[in-house]
Amino acid sequence: MTLTTVVFDIGGVLVDWQPHLAWTDEMTPADARAFMDRIGFNQINLACDAGASFAAAATEIAVTEDAARLAQYVARYPQTVPRKVPGTWDVLYELKAAGVSLHAITNWSAETWPQGLKAHPELGEVFETTIVSGQEGIVKPSTAIFHRLCEQAQIAPEACVFIDDGLHNCIGAKAAGMDAIHFKGADRLRTELQLRGFL
Repeated sequence: MTLTTVVFDIGGVLVDWQPHLAWTDEMTPADARAFMDRIGFNQINLACDAGASFAAAATEIAVTEDAARLAQYVARYPQTVPRKVPGTWDVLYELKAAGVSLHAITNWSAETWPQGLKAHPELGEVFETTIVSGQEGIVKPSTAIFHRLCEQAQIAPEACVFIDDGLHNCIGAKAAGMDAIHFKGADRLRTELQLRGFL
């Protein structure tokens, strides 16, 4: 089947996500990262990407100060995505100008997604279909989330190439029947898309 559709990951591909920035107005970056390590932030974030809430997670933290700090995360979320990834948006808009069908699949909390849209409103405008893991209760690299996109967008996985900075997510996409590009920068991405006839 001919490739007709490009599916983007967002964090690390289009938007630079630095979660420690949520607290750097009140502590040093090193202290913010130490706090995140102390509470197991990466595991908490993954659970929230799958549908849990940060407020519920905060109630499980024994140290009152740490719990209160985590409870502030959703409100502070726009601080964590201050920048676009250089060059990738140019590639996206080239694809759009060429009439390529564009969709997105992102591991992102249902609570923080609206905050991300406040920081980068374009994310709510450029894609025909966006699958947010926290809204679906499924996270990448599960094949189910790729099939969910195909169901909602009414497209065949074999028509899609998926772009992600996580190799494990690319492997999941391929297991679901898609082609995949492991993102390592905008210049290489453009080359990979040219090889596939998109640009």
